[in-house]
Amino acid sequence: MAFAVRLASLDIRIEDCPPIVEEKYRENYEKLRELLLPPVKEVMLKSPKKIVKIGGKYVLYRHELRYHNPTAIAIDVDDSMERDALVKRVKIIEGFEYEYVGQKLKLDAIAIRSVTNDPKQFARAVSIVAENSSLPLILCSTNPTVIEAALNVLNPPHHRPLIYAATRDNWREMAEIAKRFDVPLAVTAPGDLDMLVSLAKTLSEDMGLKELALDPGCFVGSGGLSFTIKAFSWLRYKATYDLWRYTGYPLIATPISVWTQISGDPKDVMWWEAVLATILMTRYADLIVMHSLDGWVLLPQVMWRFQLYTDPRKPVSVPPGLREVGKPSEMSPVLVTTNYALTYSIVLSDAEKAKIDAWLLVVDTEGLAVDVAVAGRKFTGDNVAETIKSTGLDKKVKHRILIIPGKAARVSGEIEDASKWRVLVGPMDSSEIGKWLDKNWSPEKIKELMEGA
Repeated sequence: MAFAVRLASLDIRIEDCPPIVEEKYRENYEKLRELLLPPVKEVMLKSPKKIVKIGGKYVLYRHELRYHNPTAIAIDVDDSMERDALVKRVKIIEGFEYEYVGQKLKLDAIAIRSVTNDPKQFARAVSIVAENSSLPLILCSTNPTVIEAALNVLNPPHHRPLIYAATRDNWREMAEIAKRFDVPLAVTAPGDLDMLVSLAKTLSEDMGLKELALDPGCFVGSGGLSFTIKAFSWLRYKATYDLWRYTGYPLIATPISVWTQISGDPKDVMWWEAVLATILMTRYADLIVMHSLDGWVLLPQVMWRFQLYTDPRKPVSVPPGLREVGKPSEMSPVLVTTNYALTYSIVLSDAEKAKIDAWLLVVDTEGLAVDVAVAGRKFTGDNVAETIKSTGLDKKVKHRILIIPGKAARVSGEIEDASKWRVLVGPMDSSEIGKWLDKNWSPEKIKELMEGA
């Protein structure tokens, strides 16, 4: 029963029960696996160094369970670019990184657009991108000959790109290519949901394709934004509530399309691209294709994605353990904090700003902040003592002094009793760490404290 409950909540996999994968239980295993498949199919994009999964969604609303497979963010390049410009843009996409609450937020894929409609030129661009990036690719052209030339260069299965896109005019040729190279296929019918679903039905039933992705189009003109939001919402509702399999595929959003819909100041276009990307990420887009590389456009996307795809049942946490701030020595102070991601990142940031050399002892409080952890008995003397032991802190410092947050003052005696270390109560706010250490941490103070202990 315990295993079944955890399986139903998707905390574990069927394969974690070894007997069920044995041949004599194969029929039951297949039945269970089928029951646990998400209403929205999971589609895999792959490069030799990275795998990105899109789709795989179980619920319409995040609080019903949680969202799986964070929205993949792809940035475009095109085949008209000179080699140097192409490589430079690829490196910027590849190198984008922002650290937030202990996590490194990055981009996920590169969309290569054919603007020349020349198979050789497109194959050249795809080859250059593949040589200079570890990210999965999206091949963008409605010309089957152009797509086929690029796939011949990539040589699947080492690369498994998404090909974009099948339309009402080319669906048969695109389907044949997708089957021959065993790659997922995007389907697009901008502004026409009936056609989009009809194409999905034909490609899945008549052509036997299992990995599709749907693009209903992105619009911002008169009535366009309203249609776009409703289209994404309707497709996901039909998949998760009505279990309609022709809509049960990952959704592709193309905020990049605003560059062809809006003219004028580029910053206004970028603003609309950012707004549309954020809205559609919230409204169930599993893959977003963008053009802008400016930080003020991309940072809201990666940060909002992080928030949207955290498990609402669990606080965001970082691994417990011992961290170094600056270059600590055996006589550097030991700061204690919890493993709640926001608390940890603020304390670390404030310590780094103060330019101190210190040890940071991160205690496992199940992702709770200091005051909540103290009240909930997750920040205790035994917890701190166990963390000291598991990290080997006593071998890294000669003194036996801990500095705990001001909000944990009431458990200072308990920590001293359990750890046998001297405990100092630090400032209430970590922004005061630098000033507090200047006043309370010196060789004379350390000697005095150790003698007093």
